Amino acid sequence: MDIVLQFLFLVIGFVMLMKGADWFVDGASKIADKFGIPHLVIGLTIVAFGTSAPEAAVSISAALKGSVDLAISNVLGSNIMNVLLILGLASIIYPLAVKPSSIKIDIPFVFGISLLMLILGAMDGNIGRVDGIIFWILLLIYIVYMIKMAMKGQGEVEEVEEAGENDTVLKLLALIIIGGVLIVWGSNVTVDAATAIAQKFGMSERLIGLTIVAFGTSLPELVTSCVAASKKETDIAVGNIVGSNLFNILFVLGTTAVITPVAYVDAFLFDNIVAVLVMAVLWLFVFKNKKLNRTGGILMVVMYAAYFVKLIL
Repeated sequence: MDIVLQFLFLVIGFVMLMKGADWFVDGASKIADKFGIPHLVIGLTIVAFGTSAPEAAVSISAALKGSVDLAISNVLGSNIMNVLLILGLASIIYPLAVKPSSIKIDIPFVFGISLLMLILGAMDGNIGRVDGIIFWILLLIYIVYMIKMAMKGQGEVEEVEEAGENDTVLKLLALIIIGGVLIVWGSNVTVDAATAIAQKFGMSERLIGLTIVAFGTSLPELVTSCVAASKKETDIAVGNIVGSNLFNILFVLGTTAVITPVAYVDAFLFDNIVAVLVMAVLWLFVFKNKKLNRTGGILMVVMYAAYFVKLIL
């Protein structure tokens, strides 16, 4: 009965994370709109943070509680799942067009930072504060690049819904506060439940972080990308995943490492290598035809199934 309760807590934690992030972004973006802050700035800051909030909350909470395996496995698991499973499924629904700027800059950049994470972690078995600062510097450089691209009309950032007449400042502030509380509270519930389940079944924190927790924190990306693909808004589907993977490493892991250094155990070498390879696979699949077709999507889902089997055996 106790294990059923822990699974129930895990689901509750995921719901709190998703609703909290949704309300936080909604409130913050609309209040920024009320004060005339450009949508470009909102998209690159508030919305970007909101989409990575579940991963960030879980990783930071896990690191502070000493569950170091969950902190890194959540990031790696989400990034692998985002590309192989979520983009794979989305491209099966409808072939995904990829912008030239994503092929030339964004995908290679995520490949590079995934490789950098592997190198920094393998060097001393630790993702420390200096590494976190490096990730943050790279994040700021990328944000500056995106701003320049947007100003030239060569890139786009996620649009946000404008504030309506009924959206008072008090109401929007309440959304921000409630959303923030749900994110923090939900992350604690998720980490505690995931750790309890891992211990009950004799599973490692690494395994449960790479599978169950990664899936839970990737649910927003899964829903967004599949819905975008079904509506043939393919730029959104690809952009969401590539951007999410970038923020997971630079923002989520970078922030976690700055707050508290995270141990990088030997078991993560395999997962990190997979995370690097999946970006190379994505780049190879889209390089020639500028799209991820159904055949590529099926192959990617099969690759994820093989990776999942390798994890549990």
